[in-house]
Amino acid sequence: MAQFHDHLLHALADGEPFALGVISGIKGSSPQKQGAKALFFADGRIVGTLGGGCLEAELQDRARRALRTGEPGTFDLVLDHDFGWDDGLICGGKVSGLILPRAAESAALWEELARRDRTRTWGVRHDFSIDWADTAEGFAATAANWLYRETVFPPCALWIAGSGHVAQAVAPLAAQVDFAVTVFDDRPTFANRQFFPGATAFRVGSWDELLKESLPSRPAFGLIVTRGHQRDALVLAEWVRRPFAFLGMIGSRRKKRLIFDQFLADRLATEAELARVVCPVGMDIQSVSVPEIGVSIVAQLIQRRAELLRATMQDLSLAPAAMAVPTP
Repeated sequence: MAQFHDHLLHALADGEPFALGVISGIKGSSPQKQGAKALFFADGRIVGTLGGGCLEAELQDRARRALRTGEPGTFDLVLDHDFGWDDGLICGGKVSGLILPRAAESAALWEELARRDRTRTWGVRHDFSIDWADTAEGFAATAANWLYRETVFPPCALWIAGSGHVAQAVAPLAAQVDFAVTVFDDRPTFANRQFFPGATAFRVGSWDELLKESLPSRPAFGLIVTRGHQRDALVLAEWVRRPFAFLGMIGSRRKKRLIFDQFLADRLATEAELARVVCPVGMDIQSVSVPEIGVSIVAQLIQRRAELLRATMQDLSLAPAAMAVPTP
């Protein structure tokens, strides 16, 4: 699914002037979060969103003026009773951000960000120039030198073992929220584009061969949802030793107990390795149907990814830079 930087590249290719709006900070409740973006065009079109309603109408008006004058600017809006009553926008928070009518001048930077083949941090300086914040010069600058900074990560990989109903429910949702999905199965009649979105990658063959695949260099999430307990255990025996950022398996608590006890007895895994496996996988939302199970699993993947990205940001010592928000 196209992400925001892809839309930005399309606007650049069309050659139509636009202003880039970015939410650089929030306090309290707000309809959007730090890092939300939108492209504003002179004819009134908006791609992306900064919050909708009267907030976006106000920012659209400011963006039109910025397009006419070519002058960038900042905004600080309090979403109180007076500002948003007519449109129901009375969140009570404060939203700060930037309007950048000359963002197209940084085409090379946007093109590299859209590739998302490595982690990059970009930012907006106090003179409204857009530049890399992860170069030697960028690292030397303190947070006070930037109006806004954002780190863009490559999409996390999601490996799904199995191509049945649950996999078919999870894959399209995961792709929409920016996971790079690969489906593994020994059944080509199921592991194909008839049942999965176009961006899905497939690994089809015997499980002995499939389980030799090396993890990608980016963070990888694993989901085991094959057509039976024996195949689930076969995959788990290999994947449990891999450094997945998250590893979940479908099943009941009884299934978990039986498989885990057998793994310990046969020394196929240690207690520490099995403790990392989430089974039953999925958040407890009282799901019953397959689509509901898919939602519960993807919600858990999103939660774990957010935790992982926050930890990565702390390791990079880039806080309070924003993380790129997957935006359709």
